[in-house]
Amino acid sequence: MPDNVVLVHGIWMTGLELGLLAWRLRGCGYRTSIFRYHSLLNTVAQNASQLRQRIEELGNSRVHLVGHSLGGLVILQALQEQPELVKGRIVLLGSPVNGSVIAQRLHRYRLSRWLIGNSGEQALLGDGPRWRGRQSLGVISGTRPVGVGQLLGGFDGPNDGTVAVSETVLENVSASRSFPSSHFGLLVSNGVAASVCTFLGQGNFSE
Repeated sequence: MPDNVVLVHGIWMTGLELGLLAWRLRGCGYRTSIFRYHSLLNTVAQNASQLRQRIEELGNSRVHLVGHSLGGLVILQALQEQPELVKGRIVLLGSPVNGSVIAQRLHRYRLSRWLIGNSGEQALLGDGPRWRGRQSLGVISGTRPVGVGQLLGGFDGPNDGTVAVSETVLENVSASRSFPSSHFGLLVSNGVAASVCTFLGQGNFSE
């Protein structure tokens, strides 16, 4: 039976954006499903609890997790609370695991605070879930600075237009690499999809 891959979308998204990546992963021999959640109404902890339930519904099959942006924090929160949740590997795509400077700027003002909703505290604003290092985890970041971040003060270093590369850095990861992609572009890049397939199969990004 093929391994399962559960894909987790980011803030302001519905899961439809993951369709192309899911299709490409199926081409690599995986069964895929998309976990949809309320990124503004629910806290990351609440969404992580729902993600755990979804994974448990898959039974004893081997499950891998792929999270884009906020979805990566939902994954880390789920694993922080239940470290042995999955036996497979994890890939984070442009996930601001160290907090998001863009979210912090939006949070400063009452009129824009709603744009991050309940995903701010202990997540996008910093002090988010920690990585325990139980599974193989790969981090992919983008370096094409095209996105909303350029309209909200920009960044000091390499970034994908929404998330800085420095915001994606985790200790004790198995591998990390960058692509010349924007934040959304990470989802449609053929090279990113190929690297995700490679990591899920081998635990590294080697071609």
